[in-house]
Amino acid sequence: MAIEILTKEDLNQFHKSLLEDIKEILKGKNEQSKKWLKSTEVRKLLNISPGTLQNLRINGTLTYTKVGGIIYYSDLDIEKLFEINKVQATPNLFKQQ
Repeated sequence: MAIEILTKEDLNQFHKSLLEDIKEILKGKNEQSKKWLKSTEVRKLLNISPGTLQNLRINGTLTYTKVGGIIYYSDLDIEKLFEINKVQATPNLFKQQ
């Protein structure tokens, strides 16, 4: 098995690529973005279980609108959730000793 060494530049490139992929998903670059999403769409987007989504509603982490028994989530609220929970990268995390 070959050993590959990752450099800071490799990690920075991966970080940039990952952020671009997330932005593309959130903005609906490949398809027109919907303003309101149903629970199944949100669960698929966030890759979470129905129970986790329910907990996000109950504790007020994610706002929602209920119309005729169907729960809808604003795409802007989901994007805001990502921004609020963003963790800044620690530049010295992979510092060589």
